[in-house]
This record gives sequence, C-alpha cells and structure tokens, in this order.
Amino acid sequence: MDERKSDDTPTTRRTPPGHSGDTRTPPDPAPSSTGRRTRSRLDREILALAVPALGALVAEPLFVLVDSAVVGHLGTAQLAGLSLASTLLVTLVGLCVFLAYATTAAVARRIGAGHTREALQSGVDGLWLAVGLGVLLAAALWATAPWAVGAMGGTGEVAEHAVVYLRWSALGLPGMLLVLASTGVLRGMQDTKTPLWVAAGGATFNAVLNVVLVYGAGLGIAGSGIGTAVAQLTMGAVLVVVVVRGARRHGASLRPAAGGIWSNARAGAPLFVRTLSLRLAILLTVFVATGLGEVTLAGYQVVNSVWGLAAFALDALAIAAQALVGYGLGADDVPRVRAVLRRTLQWGVAAGAAIGLVMAAGGWWFAPLFTSDPDVRAAVAVGMAVCGLLMPMAGWVFVLDGVLIGAGDGRFLAWAGMLTLVVYVPFALAVRHWAPDGAAGLAWLWLAFAGVFMAARAVTTGLRARGSAWMVTGTA
Repeated sequence: MDERKSDDTPTTRRTPPGHSGDTRTPPDPAPSSTGRRTRSRLDREILALAVPALGALVAEPLFVLVDSAVVGHLGTAQLAGLSLASTLLVTLVGLCVFLAYATTAAVARRIGAGHTREALQSGVDGLWLAVGLGVLLAAALWATAPWAVGAMGGTGEVAEHAVVYLRWSALGLPGMLLVLASTGVLRGMQDTKTPLWVAAGGATFNAVLNVVLVYGAGLGIAGSGIGTAVAQLTMGAVLVVVVVRGARRHGASLRPAAGGIWSNARAGAPLFVRTLSLRLAILLTVFVATGLGEVTLAGYQVVNSVWGLAAFALDALAIAAQALVGYGLGADDVPRVRAVLRRTLQWGVAAGAAIGLVMAAGGWWFAPLFTSDPDVRAAVAVGMAVCGLLMPMAGWVFVLDGVLIGAGDGRFLAWAGMLTLVVYVPFALAVRHWAPDGAAGLAWLWLAFAGVFMAARAVTTGLRARGSAWMVTGTA
C-alpha cells in the first residue's frame, strides 16, 4: 500500500532536497520558463550536494599529505616506509568504499519513500557492519604487517618503519570505516555539509597531533601513525553521534541486528567487486608504466596525480547523482529520476570538458612544476593532452556510475566492472610489449586507460542507463 499522499497536499508533501518547503502554487508560467526554472532548481540541488562533497573528498588526501610532510623531515627511510604503508592502507580503505555507496542508496531510497525511521535503521545496521569489519581488518593488519610490507618489496630500515606506521595506523581503521558508513547515511539524507566539516576538522586535528607526537613527544614515525589513528577514530565518533541522534529522534533501534547487518553486507558485496575491478585496472596500469621505463613511470606519476585531482570534481557530481536518484526512486518519481540523469550527465560532460581543456592546454606549463628532466616534461605534456581530450568521457562515466549506484544496481556494476577489466587487459599488455619509453609510451598508456577502459565503462553503463531495468521504484 502506498503510504505517501498526493504531492498536491501541502500539509503532507515531502520537501525534495534543496527546496525551501514553500508549497504554495505559483501562477502557470510559459512552458519555456517552466523548463528553465526546473533546470535551475535541479542545478541548485545538484550543486548543494556536489560542492560540499568535493570539499570532503579533497580533505581526505590531506591525511597522507600531512603525514608525509611531517615524517619527511625524520629521514628518507622513514618517508619511504610511510609511502609503502600508506599505499596499503589507502588501498584497503578504498576497497571498503562500498560502505558509503551502498548506504547512500539504501537511505536515500527510504527517505524518498517517506520511511525515515527505516532509512536510519538501515544506516545504523551499516554502522555496525563498518565497526565489525574495521576491527577485523585492524587486527589482521597488525598481525600480518611484516608479511604485507615484505610482499610490497619493503626491506631493511624502510620495512621496519613501514611496519611501525602500518600497525599504529591500522588501529584507526574502525574509525575510518565508520566515517565511510556514516557519510553514506548523511549523503542519503541529502546532507553533504556535515561530512565536509568533520573531514576538515579531522585533517586539522591530524596535523596538530602529528607535530605534537612526532616531534613534541619524540615518538617518530610511530607518533604519526598514532596521530592518524586517533584523528580517524575521532572523526568516526563524531559522525556516529550525528547519525545516532537522528536514529533516536525517529525511533530507530541502536542494537545490532544480524538480519540488517547481513542485508547491508549483501548490498555492498557487488560494489566491492566493482571497486576491486577498478583497483585492478589501476594496478595493471602502474605495472605497464613500470615496464616501459623510468621516464614513462615518472611521467605517469605526475599525470595520474592530476587525473586523481580532476576525478574528485567528477566524483562529487556522482555523489550528488547517487543521493538524488535514490531519493527519486524511493518517491516513485521516475520523471524526476530521468531529469536528474540528464542534468547530471550534462554537468559531468561539461565539467570534464572544462577540466580537460585546462589539462590539455596547460601540460607544458604544469610539467616544470614537477620535474626538471626534459624527457619527463615532454612525457607529462603529451600525457596531459591525451587525458584532457578524453576527460569529457570520464565525466560521463563517473556520473553514470553514480546514477546506477544510487539506483542500487550494484550487481550490474559488478559484472560490468569485470567485463571492462577483461576488455582492458589485452590493450594494456600490448602497450607494455610494443610501446617505447618516454612521451610516446605514456601517450599510448593513457589512450589505453582513459580511452579503451573508460570507453568500455561508458558503453556498458550507457546502455544500461538507456533502459529501465535499473529504475526499480519504492523501497523493494
């Protein structure tokens, strides 16, 4: 039975995200004026979610950046150990991003349907899953730290420092996974501002703790790991308090429920596979760059850093799409979902084109900021040009990914992710076998990744979005 009343009933109408709540009926404008006003309202909703989400995304890498700046003054071996350990930690946390994505979709859908208590109940179950998984991963990483560092090629003094940092930082994993799950709940409730403030505060707190513990207390690299763990646990605690307050206000139970936790795990499993396929593609790309030679690998590092920064902007639009699509499907408002799909795609392509133009045109000017080697500069300039030309397609892919995640279409994304990886592998290996070192090799590598791999993702997600199989309305 549909519990929602007509949208024409002012006393019961649910206010869509970004609206003021004024339900008075305005005079009928001209059709073209109506279309412009609808787009303008939708644009405000998209930006109200995307801009704070972008800020939170940018704040997250500051943890590693601050740790690097502080530890770097301890010595080269300590900095190398930090680099090795942080790579493991970032990869592990990245694979757990399903805690945010699956929760966003589930909560947004229930909020759209007017089932706030059920939405927050699902969010609480997600928090229990996050803390349980975080404790298990922290314990496993503490126990296996020497083996993990050795598997990454760490030896001698570098390995010793890596193990120390890895073990102390691992204690913050429960907090970091709680941050992911709590952020998913809040995004689903159309709130991306709270995670932004917590992320900014956490980054600042981490910087202070690092300086105090590393130098003030004389703990060295262990102090950096401890500071990071404490900051992450604090962030997780703050966000949990926000979610718990909302849950209590709406009558949701705070007790762990096996059924709810298992439901969250099942919803997240396909998204884990989807994320794993992306990580494997990135690792394969690094493997190819390494095989092509020193110049190509150095150039790849620079271009990939810029690509990653650009991805934050596109990912912020994807996050907005997740929340708005989930809300619209929960509200059984298919026309609105279609409008969100169209408009976010337009934003994604436009943002990709703007970013791409800067990358393509500015490669020759950006390269000297990163290296004085003329061969690496040339490789960076060419690589940036290739990425810039393909960035509009990346914007399309990121947004479609967000739309389908918001729709809860994780199973399709898992299969599509593995398929696109299979398509990419032979092209990547061909580049490793035949491409030369230097600018030409880097150009071919980015054509394979930003071209072939992204094109495969664009085709699979684009064909899916054209149909209606992903548009399952209600809370089922």
